[in-house]
Amino acid sequence: MAVSVRRFISKNLFRCNSKFILISSNSYSTASSSSTTVGVGPKIPQSSKKGRLFTGATFGLIIAGGAYVSTVDEATFCGWLFSATKLVNPFFALLDPEDAHRLGVAAAARGWVPREKRPDPSILQLEVWGRKFSNPIGLAAGFDKNAEAVDGLLGVGFGFVEVGSVTPVPQEGNPKPRIFRLREEGAIINRCGFNSEGIVTVAKRLGAQHGKRKLQETSSTSSSSSDDVKLGGKAGPGILGVNLGKNKTTEDAASDYVQGVHTLSQYADYLVINVSSPNTPGLRQLQGRKQLKDIVKKVQAARDEMQWGEEGPPPLLVKIAPDLSKPDLEDIAAVALALHIDGLIISNTTVSRHDAAKRNPISKEAGGLSGEPLFNLSTSILREMYILTRGKIPLIGCGGVSSGEDAYKKIRAGATLVQLYTAFAYGGPALIPQMKAELAACLERDGFKSISEAVGADFR
Repeated sequence: MAVSVRRFISKNLFRCNSKFILISSNSYSTASSSSTTVGVGPKIPQSSKKGRLFTGATFGLIIAGGAYVSTVDEATFCGWLFSATKLVNPFFALLDPEDAHRLGVAAAARGWVPREKRPDPSILQLEVWGRKFSNPIGLAAGFDKNAEAVDGLLGVGFGFVEVGSVTPVPQEGNPKPRIFRLREEGAIINRCGFNSEGIVTVAKRLGAQHGKRKLQETSSTSSSSSDDVKLGGKAGPGILGVNLGKNKTTEDAASDYVQGVHTLSQYADYLVINVSSPNTPGLRQLQGRKQLKDIVKKVQAARDEMQWGEEGPPPLLVKIAPDLSKPDLEDIAAVALALHIDGLIISNTTVSRHDAAKRNPISKEAGGLSGEPLFNLSTSILREMYILTRGKIPLIGCGGVSSGEDAYKKIRAGATLVQLYTAFAYGGPALIPQMKAELAACLERDGFKSISEAVGADFR
């Protein structure tokens, strides 16, 4: 094990050294070109001195880290890597929110994030819709809108990742700026408006990832035991969800969702009809009983007319808003039960402003609020929907989850799976193993032997 770790370090040290050498040489060439006096050495700017000090210190840390890692096992090193990502968080905080988001996606797409090598606690494993999840903690739609970083994000340790929302035709979304931080409240306001590269581009990316996965499965078949429990889905070690949206100018919403099904469902472990974003005019009106029933029936028909193998068609879920009245919730529950919808995601962002968020002047920005202030509202809607559906439909709890304890509360309130986004944007990769450890501890503390035992425990 130590030998494999040393090889990993050697390989990555070379990559790191190349990057730092490039930075150092760029700094040096800038300083040299600034010399204007013949025979007098160039005055090194303060920034260049700091850059050289940073580079030297980094080399020292790499060498010391390499020496340390050569003496430890892979699991210990993996934990060290995740903890080290906390050092980068302050840098992201200095960037424009959307620039930071783009950089985070690019880093995950290029494998510049740590990869979880430690197995998840067995108490976190569960099966939903015939899919085996290594843990119930997933990344919500909105982070990887265009399926650029699925492998990297699953590698961080999420049990599942949901990409999108994906629209049939590429669209820019709403004008910038459109993402705003409420850091003290642990919240974000966004009014992106389904900015998407479109289903064709996303289909190409998912197709390439699907092909890569199949090759890996073929090559590993001979070496794996027939008794091994296969975790994960079509895109890698975890489960992949595809969230479908509609274009802003489309009048027939169902046709857009049907297009998404025809193009992307073959790559998805589950599909989501998003009728709850507050940033697309008229979208939330599709949550009404008649409108929702019409859309779901057409999407189900489009999915079921396609040819499927032994696994069958991907489950179909609907994502709803937290800003719904009791009659609205009753209508959605009635449609879900009548049409045998496979699951509900509760919930999307809110257009309301919690008292704590109101004190921040940024709260006046239009858009959907996500993060900690959303937790109580979304959880109350989750509880209500669990009661209305009588626990017969798997629910995904989303909204304000920032710890293992939060995830546990969602599960006790009726969620089979849990998603986060805002907390991950603030906390980075280090948050994921921390949450899984906390969730496992919560289950063991209260005497549960599995996630399934804890689902809806508050009602027993």
